[in-house]
Amino acid sequence: MGNRDVLAIGTSAGGFEALRFLAGEFSPGFPASVLVVIHLSSQFRSTLDAILTQAGPLQATFAVDGEKLERGHIYIAPPERHLLVESEELRLGLGPRENNARPALDPLFRSAALCCGARTIGAVLTGTLGDGAAGLLALKQSGGITVVQDPSDAAFPEMPTTALTRSQPNHVVGLAGMPALFEKLVRQPEGEPMPVTGAIEYEVEIARGGRGSMSQMDRIGRRSVLACPDCHGVMWEIDEGELVRYRCHVGHAYSAELMSLSLDDNLRRAFGSALRALDERISLARKLEEQASGSGRTQIAESWAEKAREFEQEAKVIRDSIRRTDEIAARFAE
Repeated sequence: MGNRDVLAIGTSAGGFEALRFLAGEFSPGFPASVLVVIHLSSQFRSTLDAILTQAGPLQATFAVDGEKLERGHIYIAPPERHLLVESEELRLGLGPRENNARPALDPLFRSAALCCGARTIGAVLTGTLGDGAAGLLALKQSGGITVVQDPSDAAFPEMPTTALTRSQPNHVVGLAGMPALFEKLVRQPEGEPMPVTGAIEYEVEIARGGRGSMSQMDRIGRRSVLACPDCHGVMWEIDEGELVRYRCHVGHAYSAELMSLSLDDNLRRAFGSALRALDERISLARKLEEQASGSGRTQIAESWAEKAREFEQEAKVIRDSIRRTDEIAARFAE
């Protein structure tokens, strides 16, 4: 029986500093492969590989599709690719975004659960929103060991808080205590293999770039009344204990919290489009009023003036609605 030789780490906001600290604390003979997902922008070339390599004894590189796993090496998910582990190889998935991110944490954890759950340690560090909670739960159910950064210790506590609440991890520890914990856990014998559900296999295939299926979605969730913020198709609601999330058959996936934020964004865009159209109608009505008045057509001028006032009242309702929506969003963000 081997040791727990796969360490999967997911983070977002505040993650650069956290990862640099961990990289500096790994031992030179660290007996596990380290897989890292951090939400990176594709607009700029990242030097995270060089930063982590310089910080400690392990070499860090951006993962390459089909690359063989090596112990004592840090593999980073490149922008716009889901990092997946399959047997002893890495795969870069082109599946749809999850929680509005690619790479996302959940696909990495699910793929680790599918291929090598009993050998895996999964960790969620600092970040916003809830990416990682569902995948960490799947990993725990497959026999993996799960670790969450203490939210009170995280630069951005929301992601660790969600993972802590929803997945009930095996360990909750501050960042300073993680290196010693990881060194201990990777030297433990791998756990007993646990069966994984067909739902996990399906979701890993979607992250890889496979085709979605409405019939398969009917087996793992129930159709909701919500539309996908990305493709506007129907969303399926998936209950996993305390965790509720949504996925469409194309593959876009959202936690309930991020789904709410995405619907808020759609509402703001709709309000913005309505306000723009009303402002244009007001401008045109005032122009036609001015032309009619200049040519002595008083009755027609008054008619256009009345229309402009009606449009202005409607625009005021929209502006008030936008203000109230922003106030509600601000309260939930506190």
